[in-house]
Amino acid sequence: MQALVVQSHSYLTVLYVAIAVWAVPEWIGSYLQRSKRRGMVRRDRGSHLFLVVCLMVGMFLAFVCVQAVPAATMTWQQPLLFWAGIALILAGVTFRWYVIRILGRFFTRDVATHEDHHVVQSGPYRLIRHPSYTGVLVTVLGLGLALTNWLSLLIVLGCTVLGISYRVWVEERALCESLGDAYRDYMRRTKRFIPYLW
Repeated sequence: MQALVVQSHSYLTVLYVAIAVWAVPEWIGSYLQRSKRRGMVRRDRGSHLFLVVCLMVGMFLAFVCVQAVPAATMTWQQPLLFWAGIALILAGVTFRWYVIRILGRFFTRDVATHEDHHVVQSGPYRLIRHPSYTGVLVTVLGLGLALTNWLSLLIVLGCTVLGISYRVWVEERALCESLGDAYRDYMRRTKRFIPYLW
């Protein structure tokens, strides 16, 4: 049995639309944010580029595996898994944009700190330090499920976790340097991505 996106152009189109809902605002946001860097100190160490490359490679390989490794196709309840995946993509995107709104002007796509930067602890930031990456992980989990291929799911999640891990290491180091004990205390009280767990 093959994945639904191979069997049906309709399913593939729905998946492409969901990916566009995720990707297009990110590209627009990246472009718009380039012009608003006054008063910021960049500390990115290539982490934004590394994360984007990891995501792109993971997605490319995930789509390749759908065609190349049909033996890894999820055969149980394919339509249910597909629609659950689409729902997770949209939920992850929605959560990420909600979190970006809470962070406000302190949100940057490359690691940077403002002169008047402070620790934001409202909304999801009360419990986790990187909820925008939680949103990305949920989105990517949804993508893997929508592809209905176990190997695709593992590859896209693995590549994303690799990219996010380096990004978080750079980001937390920069925030500790910039905000000092206030951020270190915040780190002790919170988890990175999932409240009370991880």
